[in-house]
Amino acid sequence: MSLRCIFMGTPDFAVPTLARMLEDGHEIACVYTQPPRSAGRGMAERKSPVHQFAETHTIEVRTPKSLRGEAEQAEFAALGADVAVVVAYGLILLKPVVDAPRFGCLNVHASLLPRWRGAAPIQRAIMAGDAETGVAIMQMGEGLDTGPVISEVSTAINDATTAASLHYELAVAGAEAMSAVLARLEHDGRLDATPQEEAGVTYAEKITKAEAHVDFNRPAKDVLRHVHGLSPFPGAWCLLPGPDKPVRVKLLEVELEPSLKGSPATVLDDRLAIACAGGAIRPVRLQREGKGPMDLDAFLNGLRPAPGARVG
Repeated sequence: MSLRCIFMGTPDFAVPTLARMLEDGHEIACVYTQPPRSAGRGMAERKSPVHQFAETHTIEVRTPKSLRGEAEQAEFAALGADVAVVVAYGLILLKPVVDAPRFGCLNVHASLLPRWRGAAPIQRAIMAGDAETGVAIMQMGEGLDTGPVISEVSTAINDATTAASLHYELAVAGAEAMSAVLARLEHDGRLDATPQEEAGVTYAEKITKAEAHVDFNRPAKDVLRHVHGLSPFPGAWCLLPGPDKPVRVKLLEVELEPSLKGSPATVLDDRLAIACAGGAIRPVRLQREGKGPMDLDAFLNGLRPAPGARVG
């Protein structure tokens, strides 16, 4: 017999899990997601990816601004769910909500807990130079990602990994892991969870725009991790010399050039290798302000800083 579920999620990352729950035959009693936001040049209201997906599958959608009120909590409990599945929902869940479903609330978290609890685990893992990360299925409590872990799946991080590629990989892995946990819950009617270790706790603070400026006084490997951890959003940026004034450019993908050396923030050749503090990086994919992303060859057709030029 399928489980009666509530799904709580908002961004693209959450959609594969909801889709997999439907494929597995679970009953989705309701979807909770963040309210529509004004976006784009026209500032039209835009529904979240989860909201749009749920509507195409004729699932009831609720978009409360908060779940702190007794009325909202009573409406949630009245759904009579076996379990609530939470994936990047964006609201703090208080105890009356967490305890309402028969088996509580299960969360897909994009790290190997207790490392990188918090808002930006994908970006922080790459920026910190972690060799691996993964997804954890966690029984939710009142703390920030502190609940016991039911299942984990690990994946490697290498020099080509970006936040975008890791986001996609972990979204799929999270859907598969949650599918397996719900299948066990459906079969056995219980959850086996292990408390998180006290050692190794780190917090993935929300990414701020102030972090996005590239510092070429850091080692080349650190610059690569910084760029890839912020790709595509918010995008690590620098100022390249233009014909009239500096041009703001986002670096979306770069590669290491360890054999090249020079004064940090100096262009080293006619294909935009940029010196760092030890080694150099070469952009592979860039985005000039006001334009779309492009590969290096296309970019150099419009802007080609000369060797020796300084990067701001």
